[in-house]
Amino acid sequence: MRRGAGYDIIIFLRKRRKKMTVSKDMKIIDILELDRGTANIFLQHGMHCLGCKLASGESLEDACMAHAIDADALVGELNAHITAAGA
Repeated sequence: MRRGAGYDIIIFLRKRRKKMTVSKDMKIIDILELDRGTANIFLQHGMHCLGCKLASGESLEDACMAHAIDADALVGELNAHITAAGA
């Protein structure tokens, strides 16, 4: 039974999402698009400007420096969330 192109696209995106991991050089907006649930993690760390212009042009590492946040720890937390959400 053929399920249709829409089904194939959903499966493709789910597999792609599971393979994606956050890195310090990623833009904040790209991380949010990867998994919108990451917004809560950013907010918990005091990064409340998710919708500002810098979110679309600033790397995670730059944002962490501006907010005095350990970038490596935040990357680990974001990746743990994405892994758990993909399971």
